[in-house]
Amino acid sequence: MKHNFHIPVLGLAFSIDTPLKVAKFGISSVISIVDDELIERIRAFYAQKNQLYYTPIKKTEEDYRAKRITAYLNLVQQIVDMQIFHIKNDEFSPHADLTKYFELLPDTDLRKRRYKKMLETDDLCRKAALAEELKTMVVPGEIDVNIMAKVDKLNVDAEGKVLYEKYSDASAALRGFAQSVLRSSVVLSAGMNPRLYNYLTELPSFFPNRHGVLEKRIILKVSDYRSAYIQAKYLAKKGLWVSEFRIESGLNCGGHAFATDGYLLGPILEEFKQKKEDLVQELSCIYRTALLEKDVSNVHILPIRFSVQGGIGTAEEQLFLLRYYGFDSVGWGSPFLLVPEATTVDNGTLTKLIKADKEDFYLSDSSPLGVPFNNFKGSTAEQRRIERIARGVPGSPCTKKYLVSNTEFSAEPICTASRVYQHAKINALKNIQLSEAEFQEQVDKITAKTCLCEGLAASAYLKYNLQKPKEITAVSICPGPNTAYFKGPYTLQEMVDHIYGRRPLGLKNRPHMFLNELQLYVDYLKNLAKNGIDDAKKLKVIQKFKNQLVDGIAYYRTITAEMEKFGFKETQSFISALNGYEQDLIIEA
Repeated sequence: MKHNFHIPVLGLAFSIDTPLKVAKFGISSVISIVDDELIERIRAFYAQKNQLYYTPIKKTEEDYRAKRITAYLNLVQQIVDMQIFHIKNDEFSPHADLTKYFELLPDTDLRKRRYKKMLETDDLCRKAALAEELKTMVVPGEIDVNIMAKVDKLNVDAEGKVLYEKYSDASAALRGFAQSVLRSSVVLSAGMNPRLYNYLTELPSFFPNRHGVLEKRIILKVSDYRSAYIQAKYLAKKGLWVSEFRIESGLNCGGHAFATDGYLLGPILEEFKQKKEDLVQELSCIYRTALLEKDVSNVHILPIRFSVQGGIGTAEEQLFLLRYYGFDSVGWGSPFLLVPEATTVDNGTLTKLIKADKEDFYLSDSSPLGVPFNNFKGSTAEQRRIERIARGVPGSPCTKKYLVSNTEFSAEPICTASRVYQHAKINALKNIQLSEAEFQEQVDKITAKTCLCEGLAASAYLKYNLQKPKEITAVSICPGPNTAYFKGPYTLQEMVDHIYGRRPLGLKNRPHMFLNELQLYVDYLKNLAKNGIDDAKKLKVIQKFKNQLVDGIAYYRTITAEMEKFGFKETQSFISALNGYEQDLIIEA
């Protein structure tokens, strides 16, 4: 790693071109490769911008989805290579990218120290020699990709015949990455998909080459140790190595929220800390055996990285996660939505994010996947959803069909955010004898769903003026609740300086990340309990959830002394807040 932080995937559009903005500075980031239509338009845009050859890949072509993804990723690599070439041939002038590259590095980096030595050197010959030496040390950040493993619709041909499984959405995206020139990682998120994991074995680039090197690597994004263990073991048995475990808070994150059963981030990280050496050893044995069975004799046991993301907001929090838990990198996601140099957020949405309050960020039922989704009240997509309900025409046109799943009213799956589904479902409710209040409650649940396929792509279309005539450009955005404390807009230098504690941004009234997450879980528990009081099975789940929260609170009390070693100064208020949450949980019991 060139930095000890990375920028995780941000929706569909918001990090679609982030590597083109930050990889040249050694910063790693992640592109979503779900939406091939968005990818194709962005490819055309950047090809023209950089005066590079572009041939459209039409939907009529065989395997067009994989081809589009491959072509875009190859273009990204080509442009980043050009950027690095220019940086290495630049001079250390005040506003040069070469200078910025080294200014952004953490002060502990050996290259940064070398750079400072060059600046302090008066001997012109020595200064020139150091400058040339530093240029050889310029390397780009990783260009990683993200696939939501379970967003994996099977597709049909022009005659309506179901295509082979390798043409499913996730498999085609994976193939597009595998066939690209990138030597980086795919982040597999949103749970385990055996069909997709099995398809990995058909892609040679995920196995060691004759030098024992992985040209393409696997990162698992997980919310707890058990999930990491089960998935990695499944892959290791197939001769597939997990190069990184990326642990994300279940609720204190952006996008879809995969809540744990009350397990808080701190105790989860502690479990990884205690077990990661045994985990690596066990996986190594399984992996070696699997490769030997495949007649792969040149087996190298590779290192495994551990990273964490979700709600981090200060340099002290980052340092604690890296040093105390022994992790390799920290993900800073939502705060970078306020950094135009790094992400792609249209001006209207950016302005609303900057002015937003804590109450504007909330966990919603908006996603057609049926998974809680971090939403923003100020988004134009949310405003449009409410307007449609008021006009008596809830739901959205469904064009991309990435999230179709429901067959309640049709043989062919449809999306629960679609106009067709919501109209049919509401009509079905009218035939059931419900009170007016019950009917409205059910209608509200139905119409809460919103189109994410269009909404999460729209920001890039607006930012770069790529929208088609009459195309809906209402923006959905899924920032984590931590965004409320960042008021931007910020330059890349300002955000990186904040991350490394060089010039903190001065976040007002922001509790520690552990407290923020605890509050989210307490609120989540209250929602769980609303409809489960008379259900014995649900009561058992709620009690287990509550017990885990109490255990988590007890754990946090034990590490305050360690937190203080890394700059934490609010121990008294931290303990007081823990006591308050614990008392609330006891009263609720």
